[in-house]
Amino acid sequence: MSSWMNLLLRIGDNSQEYSTSSDFKDHIETCFGALRREMEHSENDVLDFLIQCAEQLPHKIPLYGTVIGLTNLENEDFVRKVVETTQTNLQDALDSGNCNRIRILMRFLTVLMCSKVLQPSSLVVVFETLLSSAATTVDEEKGNPSWQACADFYITCILSCLPWGGAELMEQVPEEIERVMVGIEAYLSIRRHASDSGLSFFEDDDETKNGLGEKDFLEDLWSRVQDLSNNGWKLDSVPRPHLSFEAQLVSGKSHEFGPISCPEQTHSPSALSGINYGRQKHEAELKYPQRIRRLNIFPASKFEDLQPIDRFVMEEYLLDVLFFFNGCRKECASFMVGLPVPFRYEYLMAETIFSQLLMLPQPPFRPIYYTLVIIDLCKALPGAFPSVVAGAVRALFEKIADIDMECRTRLILWFSHHLSNFEFIWPWTEWAYVLDLPKWAPQRVFVQEVLEREVRLSYWDKVKQSIENAPGLEELLPPRGGPNFRFSVDGDTERTELHALSADLSNMVKGRAAAREIISWIEESVFPPHGLEGTLKVVTQTFLDIGSKSFTHLITVLERYGQVITKICPDQDKQVMLIAEVGYYWKNNAQVAAIAIDRMMGYRLISNLAIVRWVFSPENIEQFHTSDHPWEVLRNAVSKTYNRISDLRKEISSLKKGIVSAEEAAAKAKAELEVAESKLTLVDGEPVLGENPVRLNRLKLRAEKAKEEEISVRESLEAKEALLARALDENEALFLSLYKNFSNVLMERLPDASIAGTMRELKSIQVDSMAVDLEESSTMEVDNENERQQKSQPNGGRTSNGYNIGEKEQWCLSTLGYVKAFSRQYASEIWPHIEKLDAEVLGENVHPLFRKAVYCGLRCAQS
Repeated sequence: MSSWMNLLLRIGDNSQEYSTSSDFKDHIETCFGALRREMEHSENDVLDFLIQCAEQLPHKIPLYGTVIGLTNLENEDFVRKVVETTQTNLQDALDSGNCNRIRILMRFLTVLMCSKVLQPSSLVVVFETLLSSAATTVDEEKGNPSWQACADFYITCILSCLPWGGAELMEQVPEEIERVMVGIEAYLSIRRHASDSGLSFFEDDDETKNGLGEKDFLEDLWSRVQDLSNNGWKLDSVPRPHLSFEAQLVSGKSHEFGPISCPEQTHSPSALSGINYGRQKHEAELKYPQRIRRLNIFPASKFEDLQPIDRFVMEEYLLDVLFFFNGCRKECASFMVGLPVPFRYEYLMAETIFSQLLMLPQPPFRPIYYTLVIIDLCKALPGAFPSVVAGAVRALFEKIADIDMECRTRLILWFSHHLSNFEFIWPWTEWAYVLDLPKWAPQRVFVQEVLEREVRLSYWDKVKQSIENAPGLEELLPPRGGPNFRFSVDGDTERTELHALSADLSNMVKGRAAAREIISWIEESVFPPHGLEGTLKVVTQTFLDIGSKSFTHLITVLERYGQVITKICPDQDKQVMLIAEVGYYWKNNAQVAAIAIDRMMGYRLISNLAIVRWVFSPENIEQFHTSDHPWEVLRNAVSKTYNRISDLRKEISSLKKGIVSAEEAAAKAKAELEVAESKLTLVDGEPVLGENPVRLNRLKLRAEKAKEEEISVRESLEAKEALLARALDENEALFLSLYKNFSNVLMERLPDASIAGTMRELKSIQVDSMAVDLEESSTMEVDNENERQQKSQPNGGRTSNGYNIGEKEQWCLSTLGYVKAFSRQYASEIWPHIEKLDAEVLGENVHPLFRKAVYCGLRCAQS
C-alpha cells in the first residue's frame, strides 16, 4: 500500500507512519502534504480513497474534513468533485435505503461545513428535505404512518449530526437551524411513541415501560441534543481539529451542495386494518432498524463523568467500528480501544457490545463476532476489560429470571464460549448457592446450561476440573456423553432375539449389503414376528450405533440406508417414534441427538411436523423450563425450513436474471442469423440469398443453442417456483402446527385469565403459598438445607429461602417466553399467514397471555 494511503488510514492513531507524534495538528499537516504531492499525478485515486476512508472510518471524519478544508485552499476543483461525489453517494444511499451510509455521509457533510468547504445553508436544505419527508410520512392523510420507522430514521440522522456541527450552525445560520429544530419538535408531537414491546431485553419491560411514559430512542436523543444546546454545544467526545486551522480555512471557497430527494412511501388507505398496519410496520422496521437498544448493565455511577450526548457519540463510534470491521476482529479491537476521546470508556464499551450481542430480534452480525471481539479486548486491555466483562456477567446473572428467553440462550452460548478461551476459569463458588434453588429456578438452569455447553466445547473431565472449588456443582454437569445402545452385549444384559437381529443387521451393513436387500430381510425376518415397534428399535438403534463413531459415519449410514428408514417410517406417527429412538440412543449427549435429528430432516427421513409433535410429547413438555434440549431441536427444525425457503428465493432471483441474459443472447443470435440469411452472395457468378453456407450453419447452431438454453433456464425457474410454493405450504403447516401445540399445552397449565392476565400477576401467584410451604417444611428437610452454605444476596425472584416462583408458573413463564421468541425470530415468515393463524389459533377462546406473547413477538399492537 502506498505511503499516502497509510497516512490517510492511520491519521489520528499512535502509529509508525506519524513517528511518535499524537498531536492531531501534526497528523493533518503531514497527511495534507502527502496528498498534495500525490494529487499532481493521481487525483482520482486520492478522491476515491479519501471518500472511502471517510465512509469506513467515520470516527476520523473530523480529521478528514480538516484535510479536505486545507486542500480547498489550493485545489478548489478537487474539493468540488468531493462534494459532488458525496451528493451522488448520498442520493444513491437514500434511494436504496442504505441506513449506515446515509447517516455517515450526513456526518461527513456536517464536518465539511465546519471546515468551510460546504455552505451552511446547503446543509440546512439537506436537513429540511429529510424533515419534510419524515413529516409527510407520519401524516395520516398524505402519508403512511406504518412507515414511521423510516421517518424516525431521517430525524435521527439530522439530530446525530449536531454534536459535530451544531455550534457552527448556530453561529453562522442561527435562524435556519432554529427553524429545523422547531420542525423536529413539531414532528415529535405528531408521531407515535415507538414502543419497545417485544424487543426489550427484560420480560417485565414489555408491561412496565409503556405505562411509565419512558422516552423512546428518538425522544431520548432529542433530550440529549437539547442538553447539548443548553450547554453551549460543548462536548468532550468530538474532536474539533478544524479550529487549529480556522484562520486559514476561512479564506477557502464554500461550495454549494446539489439537491437531494427522499423516496416516496406508498400512500396507505386511511382505514388500515390492524393486521395490515402491523405487516407494513414490520417491513419498515426491517428496512430502517433502530441501531441500538441500550442495555443498562452497570450502575449510573460508572458513567457519571459523561454528558448525556457523550454517551450517544461514543455509542456511534463503537457501533461504526463494529460495523465496518466485521470480519477483522483484531483491527476492530484495536480501533475500539483507541477512539479519539479524553476519558475512559470500558464500561460503556462493554454495555454497547452486549447490547448488540443480545439485540432483538437478532444481532447485526453473528454472535461469534462479538465473542471474538470481547476476547481480543480482554487481551488488549488485560488490566481493565476482563474485570468489566466479569462484572457484566454477574449483573446479568442477577437479573437472569427477568431476561428474555432468546437473550438468555445467547448469553449462555456466549459465556460458555468465552470461558473456553480462558481455560474455563470462573469463581464458581459465587454461584454454588444455585444448588439450594429448585431445579426450575432460572439461575440454576443458567449454570446447568453453561456447564453443558462447556462440555460440548471441551470434554467432561476438563469441565469437572474447572469447578473443583465448588464440587457440588458436579450435580449440574450433563451425563458423560456415551451412547445408550439398547442391544449392547456388554455387561450382564440379557440377550434377546432382538439382540441377535441387531447383530445380523450390523453384519449386513458392514458387508455393504444393498438397501433393497436389507428391506427384504426386514420384511421377511423382523417385521412379521416383532411388529413395527420391534423393527423400528432394531433398525434405528443399529444404524445409530454404526454411525456413532463420527459424524461422517452417521452421514454415510443415512445416505446409504435412508430408504430403509423411509420404508419403515413413511408417516408422521412412525417418524415421531423414530425421533424418540434417536433421543433414547443419545440421551446422554443432547448435542449429538440434536445433530442426528437435524441430519435426518435434511435427508427428508423425518418431517418438520413430526419434530414439532415430538417436541410437544409429554416427556419433552416436562423439560420446557429446565432444559434447552427440546427447544434446540425445535429451533433447528424451524431454521432448516426457513433456510430452504431462503435458498429457493435466492435461486429463483438468480434464475430470473439468467432468463434476461438468456433472452438477450437468444435475440442477438437470432438477429445475427436473420442478417446473414438476408445477404446476397455471389456463387459461380450468380446472386444467391444467404451468406457462406458454413458460416450460416454455424449461426443457425448458435441460435438453436441459445434458444435451448433459454428454454432450459425457464424450465429450471418453473421447477424452483413449484418447489418454493410447496415449501411455503409446508411452512404454513409448520407454524399452524407449532402454535396450535403451544396453545394446547398452555391452555392446560395457565391459570384463568381473571387470576393471571399479565406476566406480573402470573409471577405473583406462588409467592404467598411458597412462604407457607417453607414454614411447614419438615425438620429433616431444614437440616438438609443447612448442609449447604446459605446465601442471601438479592437476585430477581430469589430470597434467602429459595426461588419464590412455583414450578407450574415458571413452566408457563418459560414457555410463553419461547412463544414470543419464535414469533419474533420468524416474523417475516409468519406475517403472510397471520390471517389464517388469527382465525384458527388466536381466536376468542385462546388465553390472553398466549395471544399477547404471539403479537408481542410480531411487534403488533393487537392482543
